[in-house]
Amino acid sequence: MLEWLMLGGAAALAGALNAVAGGGSFLTLPALALAGVPLVAANATGTAALLPGYLASAWSLRRELSAPMTPSLLRMSLLSIGGGAAGAGLLISTSSHFFALLVPWLLLAATLLFAYGQRLLSLRHTQTAATQDSLKADLCILAVAIYGGYFNGGLGILLLAVLGLLGHADLTRMNGVKNFISAILTLFAVLIYASDGAIVWRPALWMAVGATFGGYVGGRMLRRLSPVFVRRCIVLTGLLMSAAFFYQSY
Repeated sequence: MLEWLMLGGAAALAGALNAVAGGGSFLTLPALALAGVPLVAANATGTAALLPGYLASAWSLRRELSAPMTPSLLRMSLLSIGGGAAGAGLLISTSSHFFALLVPWLLLAATLLFAYGQRLLSLRHTQTAATQDSLKADLCILAVAIYGGYFNGGLGILLLAVLGLLGHADLTRMNGVKNFISAILTLFAVLIYASDGAIVWRPALWMAVGATFGGYVGGRMLRRLSPVFVRRCIVLTGLLMSAAFFYQSY
Protein backbone atom coordinates (compact mmCIF):
# COMPACT_ATOMS: atom_id res chain seq x y z
CA MET A 1 0.00 0.00 0.00
CA LEU A 2 2.81 2.42 0.86
CA GLU A 3 4.48 1.65 -2.46
CA TRP A 4 1.32 2.51 -4.40
CA LEU A 5 0.87 5.70 -2.39
CA MET A 6 4.46 6.66 -3.20
CA LEU A 7 3.96 6.00 -6.91
CA GLY A 8 0.65 7.85 -7.02
CA GLY A 9 2.03 10.80 -5.07
CA ALA A 10 5.14 11.04 -7.25
CA ALA A 11 3.02 10.92 -10.40
CA ALA A 12 0.59 13.55 -9.09
CA LEU A 13 3.42 15.92 -8.23
CA ALA A 14 5.10 15.17 -11.56
CA GLY A 15 1.89 16.05 -13.40
CA ALA A 16 1.64 19.30 -11.45
CA LEU A 17 5.27 20.21 -12.18
CA ASN A 18 4.88 19.44 -15.88
CA ALA A 19 1.79 21.66 -16.00
CA VAL A 20 3.75 24.57 -14.54
CA ALA A 21 7.40 24.27 -15.49
CA GLY A 22 8.39 20.69 -16.40
CA GLY A 23 10.70 18.31 -14.56
CA GLY A 24 8.15 15.59 -13.79
CA SER A 25 10.47 12.80 -14.91
CA PHE A 26 12.83 13.73 -12.05
CA LEU A 27 10.20 12.18 -9.77
CA THR A 28 8.63 9.34 -11.76
CA LEU A 29 11.88 7.54 -12.64
CA PRO A 30 13.30 7.45 -9.08
CA ALA A 31 9.89 6.47 -7.63
CA LEU A 32 9.61 3.49 -9.98
CA ALA A 33 13.23 2.53 -9.30
CA LEU A 34 12.54 2.61 -5.55
CA ALA A 35 9.53 0.37 -6.17
CA GLY A 36 11.87 -2.22 -7.66
CA VAL A 37 11.19 -1.64 -11.37
CA PRO A 38 14.38 -2.12 -13.47
CA LEU A 39 15.68 1.19 -14.77
CA VAL A 40 14.99 0.65 -18.48
CA ALA A 41 11.43 -0.44 -17.67
CA ALA A 42 11.12 2.39 -15.13
CA ASN A 43 12.03 4.95 -17.79
CA ALA A 44 9.54 3.46 -20.26
CA THR A 45 6.82 3.14 -17.61
CA GLY A 46 7.27 6.69 -16.35
CA THR A 47 7.12 8.07 -19.88
CA ALA A 48 3.92 6.12 -20.54
CA ALA A 49 2.40 7.43 -17.31
CA LEU A 50 3.06 11.04 -18.32
CA LEU A 51 1.76 10.60 -21.89
CA PRO A 52 -1.84 11.75 -21.09
CA GLY A 53 -0.42 15.03 -19.83
CA TYR A 54 1.47 15.58 -23.08
CA LEU A 55 -1.65 14.84 -25.12
CA ALA A 56 -3.77 17.21 -23.00
CA SER A 57 -1.17 19.98 -23.31
CA ALA A 58 -1.03 19.56 -27.09
CA TRP A 59 -4.83 19.71 -27.33
CA SER A 60 -5.00 22.84 -25.16
CA LEU A 61 -2.84 24.81 -27.63
CA ARG A 62 -4.11 23.23 -30.88
CA ARG A 63 -5.15 26.63 -32.31
CA GLU A 64 -1.52 27.72 -32.30
CA LEU A 65 -0.75 25.06 -34.92
CA SER A 66 -3.12 26.30 -37.62
CA ALA A 67 -0.89 28.90 -39.34
CA PRO A 68 1.87 27.93 -41.80
CA MET A 69 5.35 27.49 -40.34
CA THR A 70 8.87 26.58 -41.38
CA PRO A 71 9.70 23.71 -41.20
CA SER A 72 6.13 22.64 -41.86
CA LEU A 73 4.17 20.96 -39.09
CA LEU A 74 3.88 17.81 -41.22
CA ARG A 75 7.64 17.70 -41.73
CA MET A 76 8.32 18.15 -38.01
CA SER A 77 5.70 15.51 -37.21
CA LEU A 78 7.34 12.91 -39.45
CA LEU A 79 10.78 13.70 -38.03
CA SER A 80 9.38 13.48 -34.50
CA ILE A 81 7.75 10.11 -35.17
CA GLY A 82 10.94 8.73 -36.69
CA GLY A 83 13.17 10.17 -33.98
CA GLY A 84 10.90 9.15 -31.12
CA ALA A 85 10.67 5.59 -32.47
CA ALA A 86 14.45 5.45 -32.98
CA GLY A 87 15.10 6.69 -29.43
CA ALA A 88 12.64 4.18 -28.01
CA GLY A 89 14.28 1.37 -30.00
CA LEU A 90 17.64 2.48 -28.66
CA LEU A 91 16.31 2.42 -25.10
CA ILE A 92 14.88 -1.09 -25.25
CA SER A 93 18.12 -2.36 -26.80
CA THR A 94 20.18 -0.85 -23.96
CA SER A 95 21.22 -3.27 -21.24
CA SER A 96 19.96 -2.57 -17.72
CA HIS A 97 23.55 -2.41 -16.45
CA PHE A 98 24.65 0.18 -19.01
CA PHE A 99 21.48 2.23 -18.53
CA ALA A 100 22.03 2.20 -14.76
CA LEU A 101 25.47 3.75 -15.37
CA LEU A 102 23.99 6.26 -17.82
CA VAL A 103 20.96 7.38 -15.77
CA PRO A 104 22.80 9.64 -13.28
CA TRP A 105 24.50 11.45 -16.17
CA LEU A 106 21.20 11.83 -18.01
CA LEU A 107 19.48 13.13 -14.87
CA LEU A 108 22.31 15.57 -14.20
CA ALA A 109 22.30 16.80 -17.81
CA ALA A 110 18.52 17.23 -17.74
CA THR A 111 18.74 19.10 -14.42
CA LEU A 112 21.40 21.49 -15.74
CA LEU A 113 19.37 21.92 -18.91
CA PHE A 114 16.35 22.83 -16.80
CA ALA A 115 18.40 25.17 -14.58
CA TYR A 116 19.93 27.08 -17.48
CA GLY A 117 17.04 26.64 -19.90
CA GLN A 118 16.07 30.31 -19.84
CA ARG A 119 19.44 31.21 -21.33
CA LEU A 120 18.85 28.68 -24.09
CA LEU A 121 15.41 30.13 -24.73
CA SER A 122 16.99 33.55 -25.27
CA LEU A 123 18.35 32.04 -28.48
CA ARG A 124 14.87 32.15 -29.98
CA HIS A 125 15.61 35.69 -31.16
CA THR A 126 18.75 34.51 -32.97
CA GLN A 127 18.41 33.41 -36.56
CA THR A 128 21.56 32.50 -38.46
CA ALA A 129 22.13 31.40 -42.02
CA ALA A 130 22.99 27.92 -40.81
CA THR A 131 19.63 27.40 -39.18
CA GLN A 132 17.88 28.26 -42.44
CA ASP A 133 19.36 25.19 -44.14
CA SER A 134 16.54 22.65 -44.31
CA LEU A 135 18.84 19.66 -43.73
CA LYS A 136 20.31 21.21 -40.58
CA ALA A 137 16.83 22.11 -39.37
CA ASP A 138 15.70 18.52 -39.95
CA LEU A 139 18.72 17.16 -38.10
CA CYS A 140 18.03 19.43 -35.10
CA ILE A 141 14.42 18.25 -34.80
CA LEU A 142 15.41 14.62 -35.38
CA ALA A 143 18.18 14.72 -32.76
CA VAL A 144 15.86 16.16 -30.10
CA ALA A 145 13.18 13.58 -30.99
CA ILE A 146 15.68 10.73 -30.59
CA TYR A 147 16.66 12.14 -27.19
CA GLY A 148 12.99 12.39 -26.21
CA GLY A 149 12.30 8.81 -27.23
CA TYR A 150 15.30 7.60 -25.24
CA PHE A 151 15.10 9.83 -22.15
CA ASN A 152 12.34 12.37 -21.68
CA GLY A 153 13.93 14.69 -19.12
CA GLY A 154 14.44 18.27 -20.30
CA LEU A 155 12.72 17.59 -23.62
CA GLY A 156 10.54 20.72 -23.52
CA ILE A 157 13.47 23.09 -22.96
CA LEU A 158 15.43 21.48 -25.79
CA LEU A 159 12.49 21.76 -28.18
CA LEU A 160 11.88 25.42 -27.37
CA ALA A 161 15.56 26.21 -27.87
CA VAL A 162 15.63 24.42 -31.24
CA LEU A 163 12.44 26.14 -32.39
CA GLY A 164 14.02 29.47 -31.48
CA LEU A 165 17.09 28.65 -33.54
CA LEU A 166 14.80 27.79 -36.45
CA GLY A 167 13.42 31.34 -36.40
CA HIS A 168 10.26 31.06 -34.27
CA ALA A 169 9.72 34.10 -32.06
CA ASP A 170 6.14 33.84 -30.67
CA LEU A 171 6.57 31.95 -27.39
CA THR A 172 2.89 30.96 -27.16
CA ARG A 173 3.02 29.43 -30.61
CA MET A 174 6.37 27.83 -29.80
CA ASN A 175 4.76 26.21 -26.77
CA GLY A 176 1.96 24.89 -28.97
CA VAL A 177 4.46 23.35 -31.40
CA LYS A 178 6.57 22.03 -28.50
CA ASN A 179 3.54 20.38 -26.88
CA PHE A 180 2.48 18.81 -30.18
CA ILE A 181 5.94 17.43 -30.97
CA SER A 182 6.35 16.16 -27.39
CA ALA A 183 3.00 14.41 -27.55
CA ILE A 184 3.51 12.77 -30.92
CA LEU A 185 7.06 11.55 -30.33
CA THR A 186 6.14 10.28 -26.85
CA LEU A 187 3.08 8.49 -28.21
CA PHE A 188 5.11 6.58 -30.78
CA ALA A 189 7.90 5.93 -28.27
CA VAL A 190 5.35 4.43 -25.87
CA LEU A 191 3.98 2.23 -28.68
CA ILE A 192 7.51 0.89 -29.24
CA TYR A 193 7.99 0.34 -25.49
CA ALA A 194 4.68 -1.49 -25.30
CA SER A 195 5.39 -3.71 -28.29
CA ASP A 196 8.61 -4.82 -26.60
CA GLY A 197 6.96 -5.38 -23.24
CA ALA A 198 9.10 -2.70 -21.57
CA ILE A 199 6.16 -1.03 -19.78
CA VAL A 200 4.98 -2.31 -16.41
CA TRP A 201 1.31 -1.58 -16.93
CA ARG A 202 -0.17 -1.66 -13.43
CA PRO A 203 2.01 1.14 -12.04
CA ALA A 204 1.87 2.95 -15.41
CA LEU A 205 -1.94 3.15 -15.36
CA TRP A 206 -2.03 4.06 -11.67
CA MET A 207 0.57 6.78 -12.19
CA ALA A 208 -1.24 8.08 -15.29
CA VAL A 209 -4.29 8.70 -13.12
CA GLY A 210 -2.11 10.44 -10.53
CA ALA A 211 -0.34 12.55 -13.16
CA THR A 212 -3.63 13.61 -14.74
CA PHE A 213 -5.06 14.55 -11.35
CA GLY A 214 -1.86 16.36 -10.40
CA GLY A 215 -1.76 18.23 -13.70
CA TYR A 216 -5.30 19.52 -13.21
CA VAL A 217 -5.45 20.17 -9.46
CA GLY A 218 -1.83 20.44 -8.38
CA GLY A 219 -0.93 22.67 -11.29
CA ARG A 220 -3.49 25.23 -10.17
CA MET A 221 -2.05 25.20 -6.66
CA LEU A 222 1.56 25.44 -7.81
CA ARG A 223 0.74 28.46 -9.97
CA ARG A 224 0.15 30.39 -6.74
CA LEU A 225 3.79 29.87 -5.79
CA SER A 226 6.69 31.95 -7.06
CA PRO A 227 7.94 30.54 -10.40
CA VAL A 228 11.50 31.05 -9.16
CA PHE A 229 10.75 28.99 -6.03
CA VAL A 230 9.18 26.19 -8.10
CA ARG A 231 12.12 26.09 -10.49
CA ARG A 232 14.62 25.99 -7.63
CA CYS A 233 12.72 23.11 -6.01
CA ILE A 234 12.80 21.20 -9.31
CA VAL A 235 16.52 21.81 -9.78
CA LEU A 236 17.22 20.75 -6.17
CA THR A 237 15.18 17.58 -6.70
CA GLY A 238 17.06 16.81 -9.90
CA LEU A 239 20.44 17.30 -8.22
CA LEU A 240 19.47 15.11 -5.26
CA MET A 241 18.17 12.37 -7.56
CA SER A 242 21.33 12.58 -9.66
CA ALA A 243 23.52 12.30 -6.56
CA ALA A 244 21.50 9.31 -5.31
CA PHE A 245 21.86 7.47 -8.62
CA PHE A 246 25.58 8.30 -8.81
CA TYR A 247 26.01 6.83 -5.33
CA GLN A 248 24.02 3.72 -6.22
CA SER A 249 25.65 3.14 -9.62
CA TYR A 250 29.26 4.06 -8.90
